[in-house]
Amino acid sequence: MPAIRRFGFELPGRADSVGRARHLIQDRMTRWGIDESHFDTMTLVASELFTNAVVHTASRRVLCELHDVPGQLRIAVQDEGCPPGEPRLRRVSAEEGGRGLLLVDAVSSAWGAHDAHPGPGRVVWAELALGRQC
Repeated sequence: MPAIRRFGFELPGRADSVGRARHLIQDRMTRWGIDESHFDTMTLVASELFTNAVVHTASRRVLCELHDVPGQLRIAVQDEGCPPGEPRLRRVSAEEGGRGLLLVDAVSSAWGAHDAHPGPGRVVWAELALGRQC
């Protein structure tokens, strides 16, 4: 059975963490020898998932984990949710924002979300089908 490579990190739940997350993910993809043709797609997905966690939750920290298995790269981003009784920020229309998950859906082979266990928050994940690696 092929080995699964994993890489995880935690960043503050701030807007400036989005760029740092992209850099960490691209660096790890380089180290793993993933073809550069996948970099833009995965960094787009990472940006959208991190941005959602920062903008739509009250997270003090955001966790990320990459999994690399033959033919597939998976990213999972976990937020801390919102405190009980506090409404989540919601965009009213696609013109104001809210296109992030539509982009994730368009470029990913699969994606989804589930409650974080244990503890509060959500995990949003996406998978990218990879072609042959260098």
